[in-house]
Amino acid sequence: MTSDRWDVVVIGAGGAGLSAAIHAAYGGARVIVFESERQIGGSTALSGGVFYAAGTSVQAALGLEDSPERFYQHYMDLNQWSLQPGLIRRYCTESAATFEWLLSLGHEVPPHLSANSHQPGIRRVETESPRRGHIPAGEGYGLAQMLDAERRRMGVEVVLGTRIERILVADGRVTGVVADGIEVTADSVIVASGGMARNPELLERFFPAALRPGDELFIVAADGSRGDHIAFAEQTNSSIVGTGWGVLLIGAYFQQYHHWEAGFPPVARVLVDPNGRRFMDEDAPYTAAWTLFERIGGSAWMIFDEVGRRALKPGYPAWSPDRILAEVEAGRTFAADDLAGLAAQLDLPAQALEATLKRWNDTVPTGTDPDFLRHESLGNHGYGTPDPIVEPPFYAVRTLPNQLVLTHPGIEIDEWARAVDRYGRIIPGLYAAGEAGGGVLGPHYVGATSIGNALTMGRQAGRHAAEVSAAVRT
Repeated sequence: MTSDRWDVVVIGAGGAGLSAAIHAAYGGARVIVFESERQIGGSTALSGGVFYAAGTSVQAALGLEDSPERFYQHYMDLNQWSLQPGLIRRYCTESAATFEWLLSLGHEVPPHLSANSHQPGIRRVETESPRRGHIPAGEGYGLAQMLDAERRRMGVEVVLGTRIERILVADGRVTGVVADGIEVTADSVIVASGGMARNPELLERFFPAALRPGDELFIVAADGSRGDHIAFAEQTNSSIVGTGWGVLLIGAYFQQYHHWEAGFPPVARVLVDPNGRRFMDEDAPYTAAWTLFERIGGSAWMIFDEVGRRALKPGYPAWSPDRILAEVEAGRTFAADDLAGLAAQLDLPAQALEATLKRWNDTVPTGTDPDFLRHESLGNHGYGTPDPIVEPPFYAVRTLPNQLVLTHPGIEIDEWARAVDRYGRIIPGLYAAGEAGGGVLGPHYVGATSIGNALTMGRQAGRHAAEVSAAVRT
């Protein structure tokens, strides 16, 4: 460190922290960033980099009429108006401006309609209309590298491999941090240290659903996601919001890789509940899928046939033809020459399973799904009609919410990302953004808002913190 006195200290060099640091520097502040890991990027660098926003130039280039107000209404409706309207309106309004800022830095999101979250362009992420998911070239890693280049251009110092021990408070306001036993004073501190996915004790307290898969849990978040913001909240008497909220993706019990690394299950597949009945669109938005699993007890059986197994691409560690056979041989995946035999192994009602498959075969492969409208989601994903599930042997894979992506409990913030204490008062000098900032990511995760939230609220925090420092200097 070149100094122990700064205008703004940022904790964390992921998307939220980098955005905050850059915008504080734009405002003339002297900024330092502390990152607990040995590399920048955090969970942003591990993500697909999808930015969810409304009223953007990319939408306009495609003739998609949209607005922050429509985004706000959609966001609040999906979360049953359980979030602070002022905060969410500001987030929805500022997200487009944040996205345009990224474009000005060289962020590449071509004005094309995309069929999946890894094809650059714009796509529908869940139920929104029009499309709002902006998919960049280079995904999250490229986004993080671009932000770091801008951070360097602005002369913002980053100290890697340094975990903040505590936040300093004097006379009711935050005055700095302690790093490696050294007090580093500042006008403002921005907490952007990520979520708590890597801390089982905090998950037990704040998001216990994430621990239900046990040894079958796969954590997508970065190693630095240890929940340090909870300790900071306790040190500063900050309010915590979002207990019980987070994002789990659905996967096979043997899936321990990112989905694009693990491979993908057969398109021709049926998910059935403990009664042998279909209960959801197999391609339902991931933002809602895990809550549907919660309603049926937490797990389901994925049924497919030999044609589906052979259609899997070889070479993937999870979803490959050979891996399915190996799991059958190990007795963990089930197979039978008829549905009645499979039902017996799964302790399902044979008549129900047979009726479910007959209904599916009579509808979905013909291009219609009157029950769950999967023909629409198949089209949105760029798939044609699937094959019928008729060729033995038939397979059953236990499927559950076992991929932890996001945790939402964080320090309560207002529309400027200023921290709020347990009595509802603003804490002078303290800000939070990204997963560490609670109140934007709600009980229903909307679209792909983690990146938009991190960068937008980081931007808000950095801008406001710079203004505070400028006022102090004058």
